[in-house]
Order: sequence, then structure tokens, then C-alpha cells
Amino acid sequence: MTEVEHRQPRSEFLRLFAYVRPHAPVFVLAVLLTALVGGLETVVTALVIPLVDGLKSASSDSLALGPAGSTGLTGFIRGLFPAGAAYWPMLAGTLVAITLVKGLSEYASNMLMTSTGLKVVTRLRRQLYEHILRQSPVFFQKYPSSSLLAHLANDTDKVQLGVSYLVADLLREGFTFLGILAFVFILNWKLTLVFLALGPIVYFVTVRLGRRLRHRSNAALRDTEDLYGTAQEAITGIAIVKAFGAEGFESRRFSRAAEQLARSQYRAAVVNFLSSPLLELIGMIAIALFLLYAQSIVASSEMSAGALVGWVVAVFRLYDPVRRLSRVQNQYQQAFAASTRIFSILDTQTEQTDPPGAQDLKPFASRIEFRDVTFRYPDGDRDVLHRVNLTIDRGEVVALVGHSGAGKSTMANLMLRLHDATGGQLLVDGVDVRTATLESLRRQVALVSQETILFNDSVLANIAYGADEPDADAVRQSAVVAYADGFIEERPDGYSTAIGERGMRLSGGQRQRLAIARAVLKNAPILVLDEATSALDTHSEREVQQALANLMEGRTSLVIAHRLSTVQRADKIVVLDGGRVVEQGRHEDLLERNGLYRALYEMQFDDTPSVRDPVPAVNDP
Repeated sequence: MTEVEHRQPRSEFLRLFAYVRPHAPVFVLAVLLTALVGGLETVVTALVIPLVDGLKSASSDSLALGPAGSTGLTGFIRGLFPAGAAYWPMLAGTLVAITLVKGLSEYASNMLMTSTGLKVVTRLRRQLYEHILRQSPVFFQKYPSSSLLAHLANDTDKVQLGVSYLVADLLREGFTFLGILAFVFILNWKLTLVFLALGPIVYFVTVRLGRRLRHRSNAALRDTEDLYGTAQEAITGIAIVKAFGAEGFESRRFSRAAEQLARSQYRAAVVNFLSSPLLELIGMIAIALFLLYAQSIVASSEMSAGALVGWVVAVFRLYDPVRRLSRVQNQYQQAFAASTRIFSILDTQTEQTDPPGAQDLKPFASRIEFRDVTFRYPDGDRDVLHRVNLTIDRGEVVALVGHSGAGKSTMANLMLRLHDATGGQLLVDGVDVRTATLESLRRQVALVSQETILFNDSVLANIAYGADEPDADAVRQSAVVAYADGFIEERPDGYSTAIGERGMRLSGGQRQRLAIARAVLKNAPILVLDEATSALDTHSEREVQQALANLMEGRTSLVIAHRLSTVQRADKIVVLDGGRVVEQGRHEDLLERNGLYRALYEMQFDDTPSVRDPVPAVNDP
């Protein structure tokens, strides 16, 4: 079993309903109204006694029965309706009045419960989303986006169902059950004890099926994640799907995921719908046994006809809340399975946190220093960086080069504290970044990455990302610096142009220049360029390089690039190999050393094959 399935339902229940505590007054009022509904259900059932006794005595002058059955609860109920002409109008009016009050109370209770449930799930959904946003890249490697979307949408919906409707059903049916149970006990406790002898069987069936349903609901939720993941991958990668003619392949993948989900949901439904007929059969066996005993009760005048019919009706009514409570319990198992999955995410913490006493970094003034920095991923078996030493003075442009996997991007991630060094120190103006607040560090660093992340919003909103009230003039100035103002103004809506999901309505160079404009507007003193032009063609790269030159002016820049042509003018080039610094210096100096940098340079500029050169087959000798 998974870790999620090992969690205790009781602890999850208490944790979930801790979210209800801020809304306790409204919740308590809803509970009281629900209790009133349950009590009135019992009263309506009790009115069967004067109804039946009145019909039996309708042929006589008096509606009063003989002494048998006229004492206790039966006599009290009949005494509420005086004999005579007013008997039937009063009884009919009472039934209408009770039904009206019960309906209004049930409506008010349901609305209050729904209001509470919506507030609870909104808070839970917001907390879950904020928690996800504050996680490190390691977290997103463990949880794919489709899984997180399933938690935010599907799981929280099930929790809302549990807090809103299921709580209302549980309380209403629970109070109805207790009220009717008390009623039948008072009418004839001996008969009721015989009837309740089947209680342990009912409990066993309910609990056993509930546990099995919880397990199968977890499986269905996991299959829902898989379905979301399959669809999301195909939709986000639609260009590749079409380029390879893989529409049929993706359709078959989705069909398999959909069929697996249907099987899981069907298995859960088998358990969910089995409880009701089983409980109905158990209840009918109990009633059949009672009918065999009922004749002797009436013959001995132990109960009046109205009391006996009232007891029978109450027992039948008692079955309804039991059956509904069984269904509610099954639905609760699904809600708790969803809440357990949500809490497992909330209990996962991978983001670096501010230590006690963390101080804000002062504005960057002098230097950045990697001092014997070592880094290894938590589940890794080797160092990604090993005893790296590097000093970057204010205003310098330092380039990191090396083969893929050499550790270049890891150094950029350490700069942003997406990870923390496992050895050594990363210092900014002599302050270890692990002792500074995350917010103050990231406020001083701007990032332009290889994968340009834009949002389905306007040009203005993307450049001013993170600003609730963007300054249009500042946005325009940033776009001018980034050589983006020209193509923006060419569009009919200018800066109000919607750019589509991930900026798909723009070219690669245009997207990159918007990202540069965003970094210009942030105006951070430290700049990290992570493969910022590697995915562009020559023409687009030239335009972006001009924008980057404007962006880097007056800033301390850490540049990561595979194309060595983009870093030849750097103040310092640092060559990484296997997580170690093997060379550093200016472009001309490194070429003269005949080391790894020269080998990388010659590989790119001297031995680059032409697109017309034949490529040997894989199996050529």
C-alpha cells in the first residue's frame, strides 16, 4: 500500500474539519437546524398514531379509544388533538405546519452548510496552490503538473462535497435516526431490542465496504491523474504530435487511460452500490420476524392499532436514514481519500526556507563569491558541483561554459537559491545566502532563461509580471531597451495584445525579447542568463543579443551558453568539466592554453559539419 493509504482516517478527519473552526457559528447554526429537521421527521412519524386511531374510531361518536394503549407516549400524542369536530382539521393543519417548518429548516441548513463548504474548500485550494508555488524544482520532478492539477481541481471538489453536502446529510439522517429510534423504544422497547439485534451485522457490512471503497477510490483518483497527464502532454506538445503524424497513437494512449479510469470507477461503484441492497435485505428480514410476532401483540392489547402501525411505520422510516447513512459513509471515504492526497502534498516541503533570524540582504554592492561550493541532489550518487571557487565582481560579465551536465545551470540555480549548496558557501557581499531571506535575495536577481515562460495574457501584463498595477510608461521604456517596442506597436492592439498560451502567437525571438523586457523592468543588479539564445536562429539571435547588451549594461551578469560566439567578450570565462572548474580567464588567454575551452571552440567553429555533408549510418564500420 502507498503512504497515502496508511494514513489514519480519524486524524485526517480532524485535520480537515479544523478548516471549519473559523466558521463555527454558522456551522453550529446549521447543525441546530439539522437537528430540528431530524426531530420534526420523528414528529411526522409519530402523528401516524392519532391518524390511524382516528380512522378506526371514525364510525363512533367519540374518537377516544379504550384504556388499552392510552397511557404513556401514545396517550400523550392523542391528547394533543381533542375529540370532536376540530380533531381532523387540527391534525391536518399540524401536518402542514410541521412540513413547512421542516422544509424551511432543511433549506436554511443546506445553504449554510454549502456556504461553509465553499469557504473551506476555497481556503484549502488557495493554501494548496500557494504551497505548490513555494516548492523547489525537486518537488516538480516528483509530482508532474497533471497530478498537481488533479489535486487542485478534482480532489478539492470531492472535499467540498464532503464538507458541504455530506455533512448536511450525515447530520440530518443521524438526527432522524436517533429521534425515530427513541420513538420506537418508547412505544415498545422489547420489540425494538429484537429489531436492533441485527445492528452488529449492519455495522460490519458498512465498515467493511467503506474500507474497500476507500482503497478503490484512491486507485480511481490515481487513474484520473494519469488521464490528465496523457491529455496534457499531447495538447502541450501538439506540434510534435502533428509533425510525427501521431494523432492516432495519442488517441490510443488516451483511450487506454480512459478505459483504465472507467474500470477503476466501476470497481468503486460495485462496492458503493452494494451496501444499499444488503442493508435493505437485512432490514426486511427484521421486519418479517416482527410481523410474525405482531398478531400476538394486538391480541393481548399490549399496543393499540395506531401505536402498532406507528411502530411499524417508524421502523420502516428508520431504515431510510440507515441506508442513506451507509451511502454517505461511502461518499465520505472518497472525500477522505481526496483529502489525504491533498494533505500529503501540503506535508511535502522541498523549498529552501528562511532560517531563524534571517536578515534581508542589503542592495548588492561589491562581489559574489562561490567558496568551495559543492552540490549533490538528495537522491544523487555523485557531486554535481565539487569545490567550486569563483569570484564575480560588481559589473563583471562572467560566462560559464562546458559540456552538457558540467554543472552550469546548477550554479545559476544556487544563485537563485532554488537549491542550497551541500558544501561550502555562496556569498553575496560577504553574506552567506543561506542566512538571508529568500525574498531579499531573489529581489536582486533577474533571470532570462532558455525556455521563455510567458503567460496567456497581454503583452503589458507579461512584461510587468508580478505587478498588480503596472506602470505603462515603464513597461514601454523596458520594451524599447529590449528592442521589443517595434513589433509590439505593429500589432493592432499594441501592448494590450493577447499573446496566447506560452506566447504561442509570437516568434521565438519576440518571446525572448519580451522576457528581456521583463528583466529590464525588474531592474535587478544581478543578472542570470541561462542559455538565453541557444534556441534561436541567427537573425533572431542577433536581435536578442542587441537587447541583451542593453540589459547587461551596468549589471553583474552570470551567462550560461553553449554557443561560444556569444561569450567571447565576457570579462571572465569559467570552464566547467564534471562539476569542477578546470579553466578560467579571457577568451584569447584560454585559446592559447590549448585546454578544454580551445577544444570546445574548435569543435564549434572548425569541425562543424555542413548540412550537405553525408552522415554515416549507425551501423557503418
